[in-house]
Amino acid sequence: MADADKVIHNAPPPPKEARPPVRWYRSTFYNMTVLGLCNLAAPGIWGAMNSLGAGGSASPQLVNASNALTFCLMVFSCYFSSAIVHYIGIKGALIFGTMGYAPFAAGLYTNNRFGTEWLTIFGAALCGISAGVFWMAEAAIAIAYPEPWNRGKALGYWLTYRLSGQILGGAINLGLNADNNGAGKVSYTVYLIFIAIQASGPVVALFLNKPSQVERQDGKKVTLSILEHPWKEMKVTARSFMQPKFLLVILWIGQAVFSEAVYFTYLALWFSVRARALGSFLSGVVAVIAGNLLGNWLDRTQVSHRIRTRSTFWALVITQGAWWLWATVLATKFRQAQPTYDWASPGFGAAFAVYIFLTVGFQANYLFLYFIITNLADREDEVIRYAALLRGTESAWQAVGYGLTSITVFAEVGAIYINFGLWAAAILPAWLVVRKFGLDSQVKGYAEEGMDQGSSNVTTVFLDKVA
Repeated sequence: MADADKVIHNAPPPPKEARPPVRWYRSTFYNMTVLGLCNLAAPGIWGAMNSLGAGGSASPQLVNASNALTFCLMVFSCYFSSAIVHYIGIKGALIFGTMGYAPFAAGLYTNNRFGTEWLTIFGAALCGISAGVFWMAEAAIAIAYPEPWNRGKALGYWLTYRLSGQILGGAINLGLNADNNGAGKVSYTVYLIFIAIQASGPVVALFLNKPSQVERQDGKKVTLSILEHPWKEMKVTARSFMQPKFLLVILWIGQAVFSEAVYFTYLALWFSVRARALGSFLSGVVAVIAGNLLGNWLDRTQVSHRIRTRSTFWALVITQGAWWLWATVLATKFRQAQPTYDWASPGFGAAFAVYIFLTVGFQANYLFLYFIITNLADREDEVIRYAALLRGTESAWQAVGYGLTSITVFAEVGAIYINFGLWAAAILPAWLVVRKFGLDSQVKGYAEEGMDQGSSNVTTVFLDKVA
């Protein structure tokens, strides 16, 4: 394996005088800014619409069903995305991936204003086809472009743009609906702004440097290319999925991202229009702060890699358990009472705070998932594959989440119960992988041994190794 193709997980920064000169428009900071702006324009604004509660509609059922369709299609587009990179490169994949978001926003606009449903479904399908490729491309770029000692901060900075879309959407909607203290749908005017921003995504993506043009402070070149024939590449990707080190984190991915449909639906069901707008704005601000603090912590090379990993994992386990217990109690009560909370209502604080905490937990989990994937990949071609597998697995879980929350009983209580159970079931399998990060005998190599002994025995081999 060439040194240029290796992924270094925990290298400290070299002295400043030993770093090669870097032009600002080729720097990792420049490229992460472009990537962040693409994230803002595409999934950021998508998140802004959903953070209004069910895409800002009066009823969550249609929008949740559309989101389920989007994520179902993303499972397939994620799987084929590494083969797409073979033909159009990682930059081309990013540009293509931004193209399907604006039609979905247009569908939400026509549904909100005219009651049209077909464009919402059609826009969701277009979004699903392109978004899977976008998710793979942005994840691979975010992991491979930055220097090892900047990777956590770069992830936090990049994901800040995604939340900036939510903050922007919440601020716009709060201004338009500040006097609306009842339930219902948001003003349709906000969607025109969203469509314009999302349509700018492909243009912004043109400013990204190709991997060969990136100049890093450690002098390492970025390749991020797929040289294998697409059919062979898809088989390699399938084998990567079957490696035990990935199989064991599938439930952890699920408990992290299933929650998005849950807390967005929670906001839509039990809060007034202006309270939903406040939730969109405030949760985004708090999540930005939490995400950047976590990114800085994960980059502290003065602290051992092992301690940073384990402390983050157990902090997430404990806090997520607390949030889901809290949400379970509230949802069970709301199922009977059927309230609509405004910020002037008694009990608003306790009902509203759990939404904020669940949003913060989602952001922290999201960033930590990239940290996990970074530690699973040993070469840059593996970064693309694992990024595709991560985003495809996320999409599958989110498709289930949005599909279930389109059914009333799951929207009100059932999905919260499921997410609580997922959290509990995910802890041990994920710990078996995470506990090896930062050790000389890190998980790499376990899967290959397991595959040699047959796919039916790979998990057994891994469990024997970590026992």
